Amino acid sequence: MPLLEKLAIPQFVNKLYDITIFQTPHFGQKKGYLQVYRLKVKGSNHDDILYEVFRMFNVGDLIPKDYTARYIQTGDIIFIDEGKSGHHYYRLETGGWKSVNRVHIR
Repeated sequence: MPLLEKLAIPQFVNKLYDITIFQTPHFGQKKGYLQVYRLKVKGSNHDDILYEVFRMFNVGDLIPKDYTARYIQTGDIIFIDEGKSGHHYYRLETGGWKSVNRVHIR
């Protein structure tokens, strides 16, 4: 079986993504987003990253000790910075994460 040993089974490549969480001062507001936390998360794509960040900041035992903002809720925005590969913004809506324009942050 030496041939099988040489064949590489494709695996998902986990990259390190720079993540920033934006929230409004009060739940339900449409303007006035502020940066509340920044971290790096490993994942294979944006869906993995969004799932992991949502899980991390909505399970009490997983929340980082230095995080002082509220749980991630509808209306909050996650910014994924891939450097030269691009910048992506996602807002949590009732149907899940939706890609949004940077203008919503202002």
